[in-house]
Amino acid sequence: MNTPANQQTHLASAVRKINRHILPLFVVMFIVNYIDRVNVGFVQTHLEHDIGIGPAAYGFGAGLFFIGYALLEVPSNIMMQRFGARLWLTRIMFTWGLVACASAFVRGEHSFYILRFLLGAAEAGFFPGAIFYFTCWLPASERGRAMAIFLSGSAAASIISGPLAGALLSLDGLGLVGWQWMFLIEGSFSLVLCAATWFWLDSHPEDATWLTEDERRAISDTLEREQAERETTQHHGHGTSTLVMLRDPQILLFCFLYFVISLTVYGVTFWLPIIIASMGGLSEIEIGMLNSIPWIIAVVAMYGFASLARRYPAQRKWTALTFFIAAVGLAFSGHGNALACFVAICFASIGFKAASSLFWPIPQAYLDKRIAAGVIALINSVGGLGGFVAPSVFGILQARTHSVQGGLIALAVLSGLAGVAVLFAHSPTKGLRAGRAKPRTSPEQASLPSSGSSFQRPDETVEFA
Repeated sequence: MNTPANQQTHLASAVRKINRHILPLFVVMFIVNYIDRVNVGFVQTHLEHDIGIGPAAYGFGAGLFFIGYALLEVPSNIMMQRFGARLWLTRIMFTWGLVACASAFVRGEHSFYILRFLLGAAEAGFFPGAIFYFTCWLPASERGRAMAIFLSGSAAASIISGPLAGALLSLDGLGLVGWQWMFLIEGSFSLVLCAATWFWLDSHPEDATWLTEDERRAISDTLEREQAERETTQHHGHGTSTLVMLRDPQILLFCFLYFVISLTVYGVTFWLPIIIASMGGLSEIEIGMLNSIPWIIAVVAMYGFASLARRYPAQRKWTALTFFIAAVGLAFSGHGNALACFVAICFASIGFKAASSLFWPIPQAYLDKRIAAGVIALINSVGGLGGFVAPSVFGILQARTHSVQGGLIALAVLSGLAGVAVLFAHSPTKGLRAGRAKPRTSPEQASLPSSGSSFQRPDETVEFA
């Protein structure tokens, strides 16, 4: 007999198996993905010396990745829904691996621009696809933890990429120099992962032979019930479309918040090796090792804030706090010598990396599952344009003033504004409306105490306004 107690047991067992089965692979995929995206930050001086790509051209080319990414993000996620995560994620990894390897054969500014654009186009859909994948496999109460683990891949990649790049840049042979070997070897990692993705991932829980029938049913029933609750509290039969979501001020707010996150993360990522090198007298290995320090701090901060948000649910407030921490660190990084700037960035990394993991459960809880993939991709692509703006502006500043301190101060101001803005993120019941329908109180909400301002499912970390 499938009693509620038995169903909860099966659900808990299924969640444990899903976390063990899919999260390690997604973390590895994200590590490889992130290294291929940002490894260009370690070769700016090499590109300038070997093929004449100056700071402004480097910054523009580094940012072009995000133009290709933004243009194809939504179409890619729609295609993933059509063809399934297994096929589409394998395709993404294969194409981005090829382009990453081809970057070893850049011959000037134009080929650099083309390959950076193509790398973004090839990778488009991976990050929002992973987020949507978790939405289709895990209950709402488990997604915050899964997102924190998944996003730790970017911090882990930042830790690994410095020493790895430092070692690979010392290679020389077969007519290739160190930076070419770096692109070839690091790009080949994603090609190797294609096979693992194809044989390991399933597109839907009902396809997972490694779950028992009772576990598959428990997951499916839970996800269907959560979707029904969203429909009850949000739409009431009026239907939902992406155009309706685009008119929702909350979606615009989410895009702004993620834009600031991307602006900060990639502004620091692409230029931190240059800041470290300006300390003087450091080898490639030493620069790579020092580059890892802020990201080691960031990993600890991401897990710490995720645990705090889970124990004391107030997602918006925790996210606001991390934005303010980033603002303070970035403000101080705009003053003093290179060493003081580096120390301040280490502090700022506590904020902007933790903000990136705390942010995503907020729109996840807000969105209707039927259009979540497209809208998550929209938020990621529009917000991700910060990855184009930051390195481009920093490149111009570096070329004209031989400093990026002005850019760091601007990032501090925007982080402070984002910290205030995130407090205006609303719940489904007060935010999204389809047509002119007025949201009603669902039976589940009606049974909750009226005191307090947050509606929590068990263990859920997302606070509702």
